[in-house]
Amino acid sequence: MDPERVIRTGPDGRQLIGPVNAAKTPRWAGTGTFARLPRTDQVEKTDIAVLGVPFDAGVSYRSGARFGPNHVRESSRLLRPFNPAQSASPFALCQVADAGDLIGNPFDIGEAIESIAAGASELMSAGSRLVTIGGDHTIALPLLRANHAVHGPVALLHFDAHLDTWDTYFGAEYTHGTPFRRAHEEGLIDPEAVMHVGTRGPLYGPEDLEDDERFGFGIVSSADVMRRGVDAVVAVLREKVGDRPLYVSLDIDVMDPAHAPGTGTPEAGGMTSREVLEILRGLRGLNIVGCDVVEVSPAYDHAELTGTAAAHVVYEMITLVALGPGAAPGGPAYGISGNAYGEAR
Repeated sequence: MDPERVIRTGPDGRQLIGPVNAAKTPRWAGTGTFARLPRTDQVEKTDIAVLGVPFDAGVSYRSGARFGPNHVRESSRLLRPFNPAQSASPFALCQVADAGDLIGNPFDIGEAIESIAAGASELMSAGSRLVTIGGDHTIALPLLRANHAVHGPVALLHFDAHLDTWDTYFGAEYTHGTPFRRAHEEGLIDPEAVMHVGTRGPLYGPEDLEDDERFGFGIVSSADVMRRGVDAVVAVLREKVGDRPLYVSLDIDVMDPAHAPGTGTPEAGGMTSREVLEILRGLRGLNIVGCDVVEVSPAYDHAELTGTAAAHVVYEMITLVALGPGAAPGGPAYGISGNAYGEAR
């Protein structure tokens, strides 16, 4: 028996089916979709599809991100339909639904990449914008291929402890450490509008940074966020991206292990969950065409810290996509004096 759901009238007059009504069905019960939203087969048209890709055959250290999508879904049960940080109700702006999982061959990375790209393209051809939960960072490449087919070369904001622009691992070109080098080589991303955010940790050598710069990437390190502050970082990112179609890819290890221990390649000195969420909120009004959150490995996630952080990241991404490009500035709905973006966004 399907539980009672929140029904809203959207800006275009459509009836939008929202999450399960928490006043009627307790949060620990009912379906395990993201934020307890309807499935795509329960709605007529999906504007934003939350898509799981449980694939982690491309990892170079600790595996387990294949279990990330459902872990994030379970961690999202406490999310509520009004986002006070952006003073917006994303599920009342457009139809958001859970598209379930897209399966890639776990024994053949090349085949998996092809099937993920095809599955993403099929959803996009039906008019859905995708917010994807991985899975390891290998999946960013096929998702970028699908977005490139629609939008051409896209701007990229890559939140990650690592560059992910290395060439090969054990001679393999397609891994979670190589997607953005391949994306550059394939012309999927605009070299004038690509940035890493939160990067830190040891490298193999200075040539890693030299290659990365040659591909066009700028870097805002986690130390930059600490020293310069969120406001300054957002200003840099917005200037870099401009009005280009933007893809946002976020590896949960961009956060410090204190905030997100459940990941395969943790690095000390990362951002807080608050800093990550505030930077994302500062992207309001940009032309975001797709997003992903990857590398959540629940086996290492004590007290569900990582799943909770990832669920809130996905929620902010959904809000940004629902608000759309050119969204009017809007500050938080509560706070003593607002926050740094109260007047700017």
